Amino acid sequence: QVQLVESGGGLVQAGDSLRLSCAASGGTLSSYAMGWFRQAPGKERRFVAGIRWGGSRTDYADSVKGRFTISRDNRKNTVYLQMNSLKPEDTAVYHCAASDGVVVTPTANYWGQGTQVTVSS
Repeated sequence: QVQLVESGGGLVQAGDSLRLSCAASGGTLSSYAMGWFRQAPGKERRFVAGIRWGGSRTDYADSVKGRFTISRDNRKNTVYLQMNSLKPEDTAVYHCAASDGVVVTPTANYWGQGTQVTVSS
């Protein structure tokens, strides 16, 4: 059973940066497609960024392209989300997810509990 634990969230101002981390235990992240989803209050959980099984190809939601970067360190069994130029609309709980297969999907096999990111204007 893979367990995912996110960290790195917090309260920042618009234009600031944060780096989220997702550490895994009970499994090897290199065996999965990994990704980040976010859920704002009263809204559905939405895809933010994904890194495909194999680690070389990444995908991003249009709203974060050019500002967020997803990466993975297989030696540390950790996935990261570097978030730059944060905007108030980025405020949400950010969840890490792991999927069997090539790409991460909303029906991912494993989910973390989430970390809160709040961006003030």
